[in-house]
Amino acid sequence: MSLALRVHDLGKRYRLGTQIDAYATLRDLLADAVSAAFRRRKKQHHPTDETLWALRHVSFELPQGKVLGIIGKNGAGKSTLLKILSRVTEPTEGYAEIRGRVGSLLEVGTGFHPELTGRENIYLNGAILGMRREEIDRKFDEIVAFSEIGRFLDTPVKRYSSGMYVRLAFAVAAHLEPEILVVDEVLAVGDAAFQRKCLGRMSDVAQGGRTVLFVSHNMSAILNLTEEAIVLDKGQIVFHGPTTEAVDFYLSSAMMRSGERVWQPEEVPAAAYPFRPLALRVKDARGRATDTVRSTEPVTVEVEYALDAPLRGLRVGIYLLSMRGEYAFTSFDTDDLDLFERWETRPAGRYISRCTIPADLLNGGRYLISVNASAYGVKRYFHEDNAAAFVVDATGAPGSQWAEARPGVVRPRLAWEIEVEEQ
Repeated sequence: MSLALRVHDLGKRYRLGTQIDAYATLRDLLADAVSAAFRRRKKQHHPTDETLWALRHVSFELPQGKVLGIIGKNGAGKSTLLKILSRVTEPTEGYAEIRGRVGSLLEVGTGFHPELTGRENIYLNGAILGMRREEIDRKFDEIVAFSEIGRFLDTPVKRYSSGMYVRLAFAVAAHLEPEILVVDEVLAVGDAAFQRKCLGRMSDVAQGGRTVLFVSHNMSAILNLTEEAIVLDKGQIVFHGPTTEAVDFYLSSAMMRSGERVWQPEEVPAAAYPFRPLALRVKDARGRATDTVRSTEPVTVEVEYALDAPLRGLRVGIYLLSMRGEYAFTSFDTDDLDLFERWETRPAGRYISRCTIPADLLNGGRYLISVNASAYGVKRYFHEDNAAAFVVDATGAPGSQWAEARPGVVRPRLAWEIEVEEQ
């Protein structure tokens, strides 16, 4: 089978603390000339520049028609790898051989010109991919129908919401038939229905014999769409193999052994305003943050956050998933009607939304918690998949006297009765 991609000893180094200057004005040039001496003195205090290897010694091959999953925690180098393969940035060392046209969806609006309309950007993106106008014409109606933005087709994309951006961007990337499709976690911007639609389209693309590189924190999507995956950590490949084994490695490794997630200010996207996540904690029956709990005891999950401005209709909640990406349940802090009415508007301030998972509910195994903050279930302020992980110890759970493992994510203690019928 011929190769679509060969990556050899790829590396990307960044210099920390440097700033890329915008186009200089005359005022900027005069100011630079006046302050040149000061800058020279300032540099003497920092004789060496600190550098960061976002990628180092990355090598792999991908046959044509295969789908490769790329997983790893934030900062592992996933997006940097995709940007190199999409020719957005150049590697510092090593090389990548790419055979075929590459369609990329790396972040919202990639490749779009904000002043052009949606219609014009479809043709612009097609031209960038090397397609003839006749090819784009043939796919145009299908792209518009998939994106569901027909009413705004002749509106400049600078007026699009992030959701509209990603709808059109994915529709263009998936329908203009590139030989290699590169998709980052940008699908998280869309609503749930559109995400399912995109995943279905990616499955069709893969079955059509095209090559796909797919980055996601959604382990269920990785397991369903890919047969092979690589795990990145600190810019290096730490595992490469069948997807099920890669997911097991990732979820059971030290990378995911934490019952607590604390967000640093630089990790919170500007689009989350006024919502600002602070921490997610899993607590045992004694109120201690932990990554291991007992199935026979209640478990508390709390989300700490701040609002920098009043917010109406906010709901903060969690998605609980099994190690394989299967959803156990979804719950929000205003599911109860009384709480919804009481907190219809939340003033600016600091909050903790807390829930309790009752004892004798979860089966033994490893679980993942995703966090979501949205307004009325429509406007999404913040979402992070697999924000924290914890293990449930099933010792003493119902049926522990039997040796076999029990399937399923729940293991409830149900009330049974045994009656003897009279003969």
